[in-house]
Amino acid sequence: MALIDFGGEKEDVITSQEFSLDKAREVLKKEKIVVLGYGVQGPAQALNLRDNGIDVIIGQMEGDEYWEKAIKDGFVPGKTLFPIEEAAKQGTIIKMLLSDAGQVAVWPAVKKCLNDGAALYFSHGFAVVYKEQTGIIPPKNVDVILVAPKGSGRSVRLNFLAGNGINSSYAIEQDYTGRAKERTLALGIAIGSGYLFPTTFKKEVYSDLTGERGVLMGCLAGVMEAQYNVLRKNGHSPSEAFNETVEELTQSLIRLVDENGMDWMYSNCSTTAQRGALDWKPRFRDAVAPVFEALYESVANGTETKRVIDVNSAPDYKVKLQKELDAIKNSEMWRAGAAVRALRPERRK
Repeated sequence: MALIDFGGEKEDVITSQEFSLDKAREVLKKEKIVVLGYGVQGPAQALNLRDNGIDVIIGQMEGDEYWEKAIKDGFVPGKTLFPIEEAAKQGTIIKMLLSDAGQVAVWPAVKKCLNDGAALYFSHGFAVVYKEQTGIIPPKNVDVILVAPKGSGRSVRLNFLAGNGINSSYAIEQDYTGRAKERTLALGIAIGSGYLFPTTFKKEVYSDLTGERGVLMGCLAGVMEAQYNVLRKNGHSPSEAFNETVEELTQSLIRLVDENGMDWMYSNCSTTAQRGALDWKPRFRDAVAPVFEALYESVANGTETKRVIDVNSAPDYKVKLQKELDAIKNSEMWRAGAAVRALRPERRK
């Protein structure tokens, strides 16, 4: 382990220097790894494992779009691709990478397939932490572990292919075999994590649900809409409003933050921009702080997870979801965005 000072608090992190890929292969060489779900995280983790020389099979609903995607990615029905329950029967490590609602649906079948000493792996603490809502209570004779990449499945795969890695948290909820930690770290390294930092199932799901609804997605989309609408109301063109709201952020400023921090981004902007941003930052922080407090409480008391299970389990969920996504796509703001992206030099070639 490497003891790293994160702004005043030291944490143990694991990199491939402390836990090499060769060591991960050695730990996993006798394991049968089954990835259940080939939707979001499933493809990235399965393909990264395979590319790192780890044997993996996929469990997916036979014949659906994700089954066909797995075939296109080189998994072979009857050899490395099976219906969910049939795949689960073969696993010594079962990766539950279906949607949270999907995990609830398949759990009775998967539970029957867990052999003594198997490892039940999650990339999200949802199912185990909110067990009163999900009904997912692992048996006592298995390891229960977590590796949670801090990025979408697409980002996990693209970073891996680029020779980088998405950072991941890890946790051990139940260590039946005495090997839970080495299994967890081996899987974390084998899926291509940049580094691994410790957490608990509860902390992972609380932070993840807050982040998704907050800065990472919900808050980001909301404040973009608010600024765009104010600019449009005051006579600015769609192109100008979009460029000043989204394009400059994604194509310039956020890259500077990624490169060397927020102060670095500020220092590479005009003194006028610096002064205004420094003056207005506290006002935005204080304005949204109560919203974040309410959001965290909603996560902690189970309100958010109940809604996820109820809404996402509905038979017409995908149809309704597509309508919501289409409404975003077809709004003036994001139609302007499509036009702006089409004008980028690399798109015009």
